[in-house]
Amino acid sequence: MNMENIYLAIPLAPLFGAIVAGLFGWKIGRAASHWVTILGVAVAFALSMLVFKHIVIDGAETYNKTVYVWMISQGIQFEIGFLIDKLTTVMLVVVTFVSLMVHIYTIGYMKEDPGYQRFFSYIALFTFSMLMLVMSNNFLQLFFGWEAVGLVSYLLIGFWFKRETAIYANLKAFLVNRVGDFGFLLGIAAIVYFTGSLDYMTVFGQADTIASQNIEIFAGVPWSAMTVVCILLFIGAMGKSAQVPLHVWLPDSMEGPTPISALIHAATMVTAGIFMVARMSPLFELSATALSVVITIGAITALFMGLLGLVQHDIKRVVAYSTLSQLGYMTVALGASAYSAAIFHLMTHAFFKALLFLGAGSVIIAMHHVQDMREMGGLKKYMPITYWTSLIGSLALIGFPGFSGFFSKDAIIEAVAHSDIAGSGFAYAAVLGGVFITALYSFRMFFLVFHGQERMDEHTREHLHETPAVVTVPLILLAIPSAIVGWYTIGPMLFGDYFGASIFVLPEHNALAAVGESWHGPAGMVTHGVMQPPFVLAMLGVFTAWFLYMKRPDIAESIKNKSGLLYTMLVEKYGFDRFNEIVFAGGARGLGNLFWRNGDVRLIDGLIVNGSAKTVGWISGIIRNVQSGYLYHYAFAMILGLLGLLSWVIYSS
Repeated sequence: MNMENIYLAIPLAPLFGAIVAGLFGWKIGRAASHWVTILGVAVAFALSMLVFKHIVIDGAETYNKTVYVWMISQGIQFEIGFLIDKLTTVMLVVVTFVSLMVHIYTIGYMKEDPGYQRFFSYIALFTFSMLMLVMSNNFLQLFFGWEAVGLVSYLLIGFWFKRETAIYANLKAFLVNRVGDFGFLLGIAAIVYFTGSLDYMTVFGQADTIASQNIEIFAGVPWSAMTVVCILLFIGAMGKSAQVPLHVWLPDSMEGPTPISALIHAATMVTAGIFMVARMSPLFELSATALSVVITIGAITALFMGLLGLVQHDIKRVVAYSTLSQLGYMTVALGASAYSAAIFHLMTHAFFKALLFLGAGSVIIAMHHVQDMREMGGLKKYMPITYWTSLIGSLALIGFPGFSGFFSKDAIIEAVAHSDIAGSGFAYAAVLGGVFITALYSFRMFFLVFHGQERMDEHTREHLHETPAVVTVPLILLAIPSAIVGWYTIGPMLFGDYFGASIFVLPEHNALAAVGESWHGPAGMVTHGVMQPPFVLAMLGVFTAWFLYMKRPDIAESIKNKSGLLYTMLVEKYGFDRFNEIVFAGGARGLGNLFWRNGDVRLIDGLIVNGSAKTVGWISGIIRNVQSGYLYHYAFAMILGLLGLLSWVIYSS
């Protein structure tokens, strides 16, 4: 098969499944709907593996061509095109594999839901949107995929549309992302202004020209044009990849069904921002200020969002705050110019985060959709497959030596330690502290769910059992890369020339090169890792979780009661939601009411609409008096009119 046809088939296969299930699902039935979408994603995954072989193993040249030109306006080409390089191939394999696992898992999780066909249509459309985003070779197609994943996430978060909380959550996600997307769109507009093109390679070729120019946002205060462009693009990434302060939508996305939580948090949507910044490395490398902003925002997110996971009782929300924290780690890596480490962690995180979400979903199914960890406990003996796969996911998350998360997280920490970017010192302290916090909330969840006293009601206990194979098989398949993928990929991806020209790093920013000087293979990294602070902090976190929640839960309760303001601050999520509700939402409502009262009610209704009607009525009332119905009144009026006309003719002549 021609490779161009393969590239085209990868996004179109899930799109075909989405259209069939969405438009004809009511007619073809539930089974046909899930099979057509699963087949579409399976084809995309198989072709992605073929592309991986072609580009990575066989060493084929990068493919960068236009599929078709949509429009030409004032010399600017708006087109659809594909850029298939080694960075793209990583994203293709990750997105399609995780999506395929989620599709299969959904058969078991959503089997009793009345919106079964609609859900499969949405998740297949989600996959198509993300594939279009990562395969793009221009900013138009990037923006299309960017907005498409935002739209489908809105549909999926609010999938159970009869729940008020779900409608609130999807609206919140949509509005917060509009803030980020506004910045992103301004960034693209600035790129077109300075380069006159939307094509990646054309823009990257003129990066030095952009960097040499200034722009005045405020009169008399020149800014580097490249800094402005990169910060605007990063604002878009802050929305999609849920960085502080545009993170508030992600925890509430748990209102959607668990499979979509796994898809959003692992392979689509939130990874879009990380991928975009890595793709734009030729631009970001020319602005140290933008890199400082990126690394600082990432560090704040990694540390402070992890702390919120300590006070959550909903099993899915713990995993959600874990995603926020891990996205912070990826963003820190981007700010340290360790773009390949960010993509590497994106890949490993996709596997173990999907595993943890689907494991949480397996628990929720067994618990008859109870999500409160305070009503669980002792599930190990009832759900052995879910237990062991969740343990693998938890160990990968905390960076236990040998698991995939260890290689990617430790590489980021080491890279930040060698970085000279302003803010890297704070970032190093934040990501190091985040290791302890991650281990503490991860194993707090693990112990409360699978160990200790059984706290569920008697009816639930009597019906507890392992979930069916359609649920557990995806868990096993995700557990395998979560455990071993780091061993085979860290060498070429971080310390080899895997990414080649896909990622650009200035020599003075190349922190990973300094890390690579002491690189002696994955086994050497494991041996070295057990003697480093991250391992000690992770083990301390696990021990603290065991001691506080298994051995002495009374101490945990005492700490909670005595922490006062600190605990309240964490429960209130640092007040971001309250601030947004009062200032932004409340302010918008207040402004709307002001315009409604003074504009709509008083000006439009009162003066223009009702006022004009009253004026016409008043005039009509006066004129009505002339219509008396008497013939001599009309004759008299005619005589007066005739006299007036004659007088005007005589006077004017």
